[in-house]
Amino acid sequence: MPTLTITGKTRVYGTLAHPIDHIRVPSVMNPLYEQHGIDAVMVPIHVLPEDLEDAVRGMRATRNLGGLCVTVPHKVTIAALCDEVGAGGRRVGAVNAVRFDPADADGRRRMIGDNFDGQGYVAGMKAGGFDFAGKHVLQLGAGGAGMAIAFAVAEAGAASLSIANRTVARAEDLAHRVHKAFPGCITRGIEADADPAGYDVVINTTSLGLHAGDPLPVDVDRLDPATVVSEIIMIPEETALLKAARARGHSVHYGRPMLEEQIKLIAAFIGCPFPG
Repeated sequence: MPTLTITGKTRVYGTLAHPIDHIRVPSVMNPLYEQHGIDAVMVPIHVLPEDLEDAVRGMRATRNLGGLCVTVPHKVTIAALCDEVGAGGRRVGAVNAVRFDPADADGRRRMIGDNFDGQGYVAGMKAGGFDFAGKHVLQLGAGGAGMAIAFAVAEAGAASLSIANRTVARAEDLAHRVHKAFPGCITRGIEADADPAGYDVVINTTSLGLHAGDPLPVDVDRLDPATVVSEIIMIPEETALLKAARARGHSVHYGRPMLEEQIKLIAAFIGCPFPG
């Protein structure tokens, strides 16, 4: 395996977060840089929320810093600091990737942000053989990554999207915004415990499943036999929901492909694409 050698020519990228201990993106990116012979390195960057504006000023001035992956709690705040935000980021009001463009005539570097949570999820499902075109979708959760996923599922051609959330008003607001952007997809917000029967796929975008003992986010006994069950949680790889669904014979999709596909999209966006 190639050995990573860092020189003065090495392009630097970062993963911006607080706290930083759980960050896994550099451990995915750096082996890919080595594998493809790309002279780049990604490092974790620990910034407290109250220091974000100062940190951004410093990063704009760091000429060999090409871009960032951005995670909690900075996704919303950093969007407001960008010079430009792409369509995905504008829809959800948050970005998870930032690119620093070369300096202009005044020496200022423009900061461009976008959000790839939704595109990464849909691409991961497609890589696993699932196409959303014409499908009836039940999404569990209306916050965080769920907002981006809702827009991406509608953009991918879903026939209908029901968003189940404990706060129904939040689900209804998201459904309204998704339908406005993609009127070909019938959308609605529903109660968290609404009947889950009659859907082609159920997507869990809630945090239920991260910890042992979490209740299932949906009653799998009420699902149609052909319903596909999908997660965005990566650790544990097989959540209690996926385990229960698989035991009942449902086709399941794991959370890891969302990260893998999102990594490809972000790498291209920040100016360091992987071949192929």
